[in-house]
Amino acid sequence: MNGARGSGLRRSGAPRRLTRTEARSARAASGFLLPFLALFLLCFIAPIAYALYESLLKVERTGPLGLGGETKQVWAGLSNYVHALEDDRFTAGFGRVLLFGAVQIPLMIVFATALALLLDAASARWVGFFRTAFFLPYGVPGVIASILWGFLYVPGISPLVEMADSMGWNVDFLGRGAVLWSIANIVTWQFTGYNMLVLIAQLKAVPGELYEAARIDGANAWQVARHIKLPLIRPALVLTTVFSLIGTLQLFAEPKVLKPLSNSIDSGYTPNLSAYNEAFTSNNQHIAAAEAVLLALVACVLSFGFLRLVGQREKDGESG
Repeated sequence: MNGARGSGLRRSGAPRRLTRTEARSARAASGFLLPFLALFLLCFIAPIAYALYESLLKVERTGPLGLGGETKQVWAGLSNYVHALEDDRFTAGFGRVLLFGAVQIPLMIVFATALALLLDAASARWVGFFRTAFFLPYGVPGVIASILWGFLYVPGISPLVEMADSMGWNVDFLGRGAVLWSIANIVTWQFTGYNMLVLIAQLKAVPGELYEAARIDGANAWQVARHIKLPLIRPALVLTTVFSLIGTLQLFAEPKVLKPLSNSIDSGYTPNLSAYNEAFTSNNQHIAAAEAVLLALVACVLSFGFLRLVGQREKDGESG
């Protein structure tokens, strides 16, 4: 009796075998998942691993004073990272994009939120037109947008500069103190509409009964926006802020296009521009790989740090 009971316990504790239908479903799920995993490994993991590998190597040239005809790659350890961090232009570029993001990201998110709330509250027939018009700049590639705005920044061509001169104002959009904010203007013009559309999509998911209940209770439009709409679109606000933060650290096209127009933009104006010039102008691909890895690490730390801060504040709010 005891033996039978023990064997029963062993049978009940043994892992359950999948039925034929469950096994078929598992194989089907694996079949759909494998192409994604293959593309993920090929297009994401493999480039990161290769960049890490390249950042740990350096080039040695043979012959007197390194002028021989043969070169070889040797292990460099962390020396490329040390070289990148000791480069004043590279570290100054990090400080520049962080300042850029601290000013431009909140301003752009505020504009996008205001536009989303206005369009969501409007009931006129032109809402669709204005929504498309605000989103349209996002469809313009960054290079083209920089060229278009470059015409508005260059003295002798720009009607804005001529207008300012006629009013007695000496405006230099491409000067040392203004070029960063001229770039910020291009980025804000281009991406505000995109963020607005993300926020509108979140607003459309809010049940209309909440608005009706608030109006019955006597809430005006401002109170509905502040106490209902803004708290409910918080996830979309966090998402757009994280995307904007990552995009700020990757700033490249705008300073690259405006560089021939301004003496204030050097080859290390942003970290991405510095890595590009190291790789394709100075032919230092290993240092460029190290700079790219450092840029990715900073982007990850800031993005996940921001998400953690937001999550901690939500927990504190719920506990309070």
